[in-house]
Amino acid sequence: MHCGYRYLSSLLLTVALAAPVAMMAVASPQDDRNHENREGEHNQRYYDKGHKDYHNWDANEDRSYQRYRTEHHEKRDFVQLSTRQQTVYWNWRHNNPDNR
Repeated sequence: MHCGYRYLSSLLLTVALAAPVAMMAVASPQDDRNHENREGEHNQRYYDKGHKDYHNWDANEDRSYQRYRTEHHEKRDFVQLSTRQQTVYWNWRHNNPDNR
């Protein structure tokens, strides 16, 4: 009977030591697929491959894109642009931050 308690205590100690390591392995990266659902229906999140960051498409980003459209005579919405054209926009966006 005493041997059984030793086995059980060893098992519990192993679980207690392994739990924090397992929690770190489960930590979610920046790429949170449910992010759009938490932010609301109208906000989208786009990944900028060239700069390796994310952009939330909100009213502020929409104003910036409208400015870009005017300056570059672009008639299409952002979602209608090709990947290459979206990359051009993100490059412009990083060079033209908001005036806050």
